[in-house]
Amino acid sequence: MSQYLVVHQTRTADPTPYERKLASAIESVFGTGVHHLDGVVKGLNETGVYAPDGRAWTPDTFTAEMRRIGA
Repeated sequence: MSQYLVVHQTRTADPTPYERKLASAIESVFGTGVHHLDGVVKGLNETGVYAPDGRAWTPDTFTAEMRRIGA
């Protein structure tokens, strides 16, 4: 059996501009070597990419948003 990777197997639509911006910011934070939740949240807040309600991220809001967008 041949196996292959479909990067967005569960995606039902193209990412929104917000989702692309958030993904880019998360990749940027990961690029600094930060991979734990509190560090990612801190990094996002430092980049100025905030939660959908315009407020600073918290671990709870970040986790809820990742769950909502299916990440």
